[in-house]
Amino acid sequence: MTKAIEARVYGKVQGVWFRKHTQEQAHRLGLTGIVRNEPDGSVYVEAEGPEDKMRMFEEWLHRGSPLSRVERVDIRRVEPKGYQSFEIIR
Repeated sequence: MTKAIEARVYGKVQGVWFRKHTQEQAHRLGLTGIVRNEPDGSVYVEAEGPEDKMRMFEEWLHRGSPLSRVERVDIRRVEPKGYQSFEIIR
């Protein structure tokens, strides 16, 4: 069963390769979706995939990339949009 989320990640998450690491983690887990920087300094993520892989991805979002410092992650379940890949939106 496909699970889909929208997430906002807050902290030191811009300018530290967070989007690239998020994309790499999604690829490793076989997930699809998007990641983009937001004007308020947060990072927005939409991701979808199998429930067990999504759980691993959500745990990773709380840790973040090596140079990031995640302070808070807001996650909500949404309906899958049928993404075909995982893209960084600039």
